[in-house]
Amino acid sequence: MIDRLIRFQSVLGWLTLAMLAAGLYLVLTAPADFQQGGSVRILFMHVPSAKMALLCYVALSVASILYLWKRWEGADILSEALTGVGMVFTAVTLASGSIWGKPMWGTWWAWDARLTSMLVLLIIYVGLMALRNGIEDPVKSARATAVLALVGAVDLPIIHFSVKWWRTLHQPASFTGSGAPKIVGPLLTPLVVMAVAFIIMGTYMTVVRARTIRAQRQLEALEEEKSWQDDR
Repeated sequence: MIDRLIRFQSVLGWLTLAMLAAGLYLVLTAPADFQQGGSVRILFMHVPSAKMALLCYVALSVASILYLWKRWEGADILSEALTGVGMVFTAVTLASGSIWGKPMWGTWWAWDARLTSMLVLLIIYVGLMALRNGIEDPVKSARATAVLALVGAVDLPIIHFSVKWWRTLHQPASFTGSGAPKIVGPLLTPLVVMAVAFIIMGTYMTVVRARTIRAQRQLEALEEEKSWQDDR
């Protein structure tokens, strides 16, 4: 499974560069919003980052299920890779949201339902990394992080429906949703292009990270085997 993804690494890299270049051009040439002004351009990074943070966790949950069910090491490698990538996108989401929130809400942070649940997601990502690094036995570490990942998945529907379940400062969905302030016209195209660019970039980052993790594990296995042979 990892080998199949690695075959497309260079293609994903070039696609990422091309899509990001096209997206950034559209973002910089897009007109200012009549309400948000130039601050609307932050959303072209904020929204795709948020989508990728959630998508990474969905993929992480699927990989965790596969590992617990089939005990595939490749699934565990993907889980570890997705944890790091998802954490980065979540951090970018919170940072860009705070930058956008200052001129729009007058504050860098508000304990809004969407913001708080997204912060919880970041804590879960960090907790998964800490748990994996805190257990020396690789099998126990993989099993424990897989279980925790599935438990943490309960935060995903909370994030998604938070703007519907509670009164919140955060605006509804930009693409869909009843009553949402839809992004249309010249502002929609750069958002769609950036969303696609971030999906490709996230996939590329995951492949690179997974390849590195697999190489590290192979090296550790060789060192352990050499140490065992030396002891004999």
